[in-house]
Amino acid sequence: MPYVPDIAAYWNHAAATFDLEPDHGLKSPAVRAAWAARLRAWIPEPGADVLDVGCGTGSLSALAAEFGHRVVGMDLAMGMVTAARAKTGSTELVVADACAPPLAARSFDVVLARHLLWTLPDPRAVLRSWTRLLRPGGHLVLVEGCWDTPDSGDGPGTPWAYGVPAAVLADAVRPLVARVHTELLTDPALWGREIHDERYVLLAHI
Repeated sequence: MPYVPDIAAYWNHAAATFDLEPDHGLKSPAVRAAWAARLRAWIPEPGADVLDVGCGTGSLSALAAEFGHRVVGMDLAMGMVTAARAKTGSTELVVADACAPPLAARSFDVVLARHLLWTLPDPRAVLRSWTRLLRPGGHLVLVEGCWDTPDSGDGPGTPWAYGVPAAVLADAVRPLVARVHTELLTDPALWGREIHDERYVLLAHI
């Protein structure tokens, strides 16, 4: 499929209502607190340089900046970046394709992505490009899962459409890094509701 125009158009259209989902907008104090606690644990070093790739409306970018990190938020959709700009204040925001980030190698301590890999036409190649952005000692923070959405045949046509199991993502990342750790994210406070599909974070250290 023609990846860039299709995906940009889809997410530009979705930007207006994106934050209605509890885990997107983080408007509930309980949901916001749950994500804040996880983000502090995943990025414990002070003043890290963080790339939030596929940042959407910038909720996680805003949290990371509040914790004192230097954050660059990047998204393919101008509509998402416009919404993020209103939310994140001084955070640097870039309109760019996650498949080819226009950023210097070894310029970040953390690459953060949430529910992005399922949209990408070659996620394994993208993972390689993201690791090149990390400094020695840096790490990937990948919030992913498998959605309980039936495959109707009209999905995005990407290798990991409807999500990627933790074991599959770990196998893809392991040759690129020194160590990999996954944690299940089953706490309803993170999502604003009970969930029944697989959701997790994968932490990969260079």
